[in-house]
Amino acid sequence: MLLEKINSPQDLKKLSVEQLPCLAQEIREKIIEVVSRTGGHLASSLGAVELALALHYCLDTPDDKIIWDVGHQSYAHKILTGRNKNFSTLRQYQGISGFPSKDESPYDTFTTGHSSTAISLALGLAYARDYLPTDRYFKVVSVIGDGSLSGGLCFEGLNNAGHFKKDILIILNTNELSIAANAGALSTYLNKLISLPIYNRFKDSLESFAQSRIPKGSRIVKIAHKFEEGFKGLFIPGILFEELGFRYFGPLDGHNLHLLIPALKNIINIKGPRILHVVTKKGKGYPHSENEPIKFHGVGPFEIDTGESRAKDAQGALTYTEIFSRKLLELAKTDKRILAITAAMPEGTGLDKFRDLYPERFFDVGIAEGHAVCFSGGLAKAALRPVFAVYSTFLQRAYDQIVEDVALQDVPVIFAIDRAGIVGEDGVTHQGIFDIAFLRSIPNLNIMAPKDGVELEKMLEFSLRLGKPIAIRYPKSKVPLLNFPEPPLELGKAEILKNGKDFAIIALGSMVVPAYEAIEQLEKKGLSGTLINARFVKPLDINLFKDIAAKVKFIYTVEEGVLEGGFGSAVMEAINKPVIRLGLPSEFIVHGKRDILLDKYGLTAKAIADKVISTYGQDNH
Repeated sequence: MLLEKINSPQDLKKLSVEQLPCLAQEIREKIIEVVSRTGGHLASSLGAVELALALHYCLDTPDDKIIWDVGHQSYAHKILTGRNKNFSTLRQYQGISGFPSKDESPYDTFTTGHSSTAISLALGLAYARDYLPTDRYFKVVSVIGDGSLSGGLCFEGLNNAGHFKKDILIILNTNELSIAANAGALSTYLNKLISLPIYNRFKDSLESFAQSRIPKGSRIVKIAHKFEEGFKGLFIPGILFEELGFRYFGPLDGHNLHLLIPALKNIINIKGPRILHVVTKKGKGYPHSENEPIKFHGVGPFEIDTGESRAKDAQGALTYTEIFSRKLLELAKTDKRILAITAAMPEGTGLDKFRDLYPERFFDVGIAEGHAVCFSGGLAKAALRPVFAVYSTFLQRAYDQIVEDVALQDVPVIFAIDRAGIVGEDGVTHQGIFDIAFLRSIPNLNIMAPKDGVELEKMLEFSLRLGKPIAIRYPKSKVPLLNFPEPPLELGKAEILKNGKDFAIIALGSMVVPAYEAIEQLEKKGLSGTLINARFVKPLDINLFKDIAAKVKFIYTVEEGVLEGGFGSAVMEAINKPVIRLGLPSEFIVHGKRDILLDKYGLTAKAIADKVISTYGQDNH
């Protein structure tokens, strides 16, 4: 077992190139075994095993710097850089992160988790290296995928890097898939450039020669076609990058270490900005992920033999994402104004079913959230009803467009904000905890959060009727199965779910059910509480909140978001009375199962009840 001897890249370099394919196989087996238990980003990491091996074999890391764009393909990198022994703790609470983490290892240059940033970060490092005196001239490499090229930031970095002429190497790893199938003009880049005259003259000459001189069906004809495809791959892809100021090399087979390592050793020492283009297979080495790379991009625990999920869902319990998907299809059936937009996440947001049923009304714009919002603003201006479904963490990437191109224009874009709050195992880069704070100060934008699946459905219906910019945030979880009353929605109106005389809890969205259960626990201890389902972050039901605050001794707010600038702050500002706020601290929250993290930060029924009891104890004291 070669892998048992590898505790650092220095150990890796003791192996011969001939031994590396065997090591690659062992690494793949390790990744599959661990991810089958912990879940994680499987297909992308399996596709980048040889690339990680080659980079650490040729570079002097951690002095030389590798920046993995997004970082969801970095499992082999982690295994090779001293984390093999605790790789089994991947994505588990207090275990190793599923993404590069600067706090976890000196080999992780940055903590990354979002797309299209690696070139700009690499250029910054390279410029600083040349500007400041240093004992060692370190090399800088960024690894990007073809999906990264759909993000505007990636092209901003390319444009600037080509202009500055700094020594950086960009590895472009293409496999035709980022998360879902790549969208946009760039994904068809090669096909469009085939129209170049020089290519077509070559192609015509080849065909003419084959037709006049070679019998049909001949093996030589097949070889000629393969030569044509090779010419297309070798000649055309580099044009764009050469024009931007890069030296282009490739494409190379990203799984052939006997080609990759010598090429990398040569290219790494060339001066100026360079691009090495490698072609890999997403999911390589595990048949189920090779055949279904989208399904195995981000996957929960699964059976290795069959590829089937190990999750045993509670009967009748749907996720908020599934409820959203189902309701949007129902509404779109009778309202042809409804369009669905995603930024490369159709499966994750539940829009894949909309795509399959209404392809002419579905738009996957690629990993380009800013464009998605701006595009939605244009659609809404023309009296359509665009619904942009997006993870909370990725909506951050489009803040300016939300302000300038939707809210300022006062157009009816609906933001369906999935994964709002604690996401769990994906960790610091993916926790959706900032959206309330960064959205609630924006004029014209209404913000809602449902307590359950039925209310989410009603909020979607309400949003379409309202004709204003509106955001609906909901968590990554199953919907609760409690039967609450469901009065009609009115703009800025909350609802009272329980009446009591001692205290009041104003709960938002996912925190309504734990607050309800907390009050039931407190009733057994002789405390009587009022529970308000806020429904709206903006506008607030100020009159109701003031009325309730005047009747009780203590008023609490509970939210699954950061307290600083959050929902509780809004309530406190509105009623001008002290409020005991329960929520999340203003910090980057580590990875771990959602229920573990909610318990850690006091957002369970027991923790809420304990907080109320402790307040009364302090008051009596």
